[in-house]
Amino acid sequence: MLLITNDAIVFGLLMITLAGIFATANSSHRFWKKFYSFIPSLLLCYFIPSIYSTLGWIDPSNSQLYYVASRYLLPASLVLLTLSIDLKAVRDLGWKAIAMFLTGTLGIILGGPLAMFIVGIIDPSILEASGSENEIWRGLATVAGSWIGGGANQTAMLEVYQPSSHLFSAMVTVDIIMANLWLAFLLYGASMASKLDKWLGSDISAISHLRKQVQDYQDKIKRIPSLPDLMSLLAVAFGITAIGHIIGDNLAPWIAENIPKLGEFSLDSAFFWIVVTATTGGLLVSFTKLRNLEGAGASKVGSLFLYILVMTIGLKMDLMAFFKAPSYFFIGLLWILVHVTLLLLVAKLIKAPLFFVAVGSQANVGGAASAPIVASAFHPALAPVGVLLAVIGYALGTYGAYATAEIMRLIY
Repeated sequence: MLLITNDAIVFGLLMITLAGIFATANSSHRFWKKFYSFIPSLLLCYFIPSIYSTLGWIDPSNSQLYYVASRYLLPASLVLLTLSIDLKAVRDLGWKAIAMFLTGTLGIILGGPLAMFIVGIIDPSILEASGSENEIWRGLATVAGSWIGGGANQTAMLEVYQPSSHLFSAMVTVDIIMANLWLAFLLYGASMASKLDKWLGSDISAISHLRKQVQDYQDKIKRIPSLPDLMSLLAVAFGITAIGHIIGDNLAPWIAENIPKLGEFSLDSAFFWIVVTATTGGLLVSFTKLRNLEGAGASKVGSLFLYILVMTIGLKMDLMAFFKAPSYFFIGLLWILVHVTLLLLVAKLIKAPLFFVAVGSQANVGGAASAPIVASAFHPALAPVGVLLAVIGYALGTYGAYATAEIMRLIY
């Protein structure tokens, strides 16, 4: 029996948890200093809510908090994290960011078929199906759509390959759990970036330059925010978010009805247009005097919104789900391992920093909802890089997932 069914109570619990994490993370007590030297606070913001769900305190399927956070707070945070960005400095990050993103995509395309092949050798019975709609590759095609593009691409694969409802439900669980576990590893890895960059032999000069530029600008315009400052800050954030919803609510259905072919690029997804509008709006604001809202704490408020989003994502993960379909999770685990191995090999070869590995991966596996979370774990100024790469993922998702599915069909 669920203990909490009211979203207002759930949200209160999440905010109390978030405050507790920040209070202990900033404590001078020796225990907490030692604890947070191993466990990043952002990782706790993700895992503690998953414990609430696993224990049955909260049913995330009956909660609207993730929808609100992803549709309202995420675009608002993108505006606030982007309005002070130096677009030229982002551009100067160079080709390695795109290279690592495409490597991540290739890792998903190759990883799925390879994982299915290995599992088929170990235990062929796992791949046996009663009826064509239960052929495992059909379900895995929907995971590929989600891990390269996102929800819209996953739906496209569902319509094309039509796995059974039972198989699709199992694959959705694999998708959510494995993607969220990998997100947790990336958040942990961000806290060890300097050590891993040293191992990779990375050139981090461009990233360090961008972070220094942002920090210098913040120090230059920093002030105690007044009430009008905060009103302006929220007006810009949610005003642009509102424009994104207007565009998404009208343009996406029009495209779906009149130019359905563009659905292959996820252009018929309202969420796509919300994210693109928020990022574009923030970049346009960065060329105006509103850029000085950073001095009133724009990026801090944006980071707060992202932390709330992380908490609601954590609610969606049931830690006990592994025991319900272990063979499918084994395929998902091997799939992610192929993706990660390829990323690290290429990163070592081209001396790409861990930031590009993490964001290039998450822009594929997590999409626009979590790529900026991983990017901001390195520095709030880097969040737009995650969004820009995730938008590319939307465009490639259907094609990459289709290629993955056809390779798996051949193996099957």
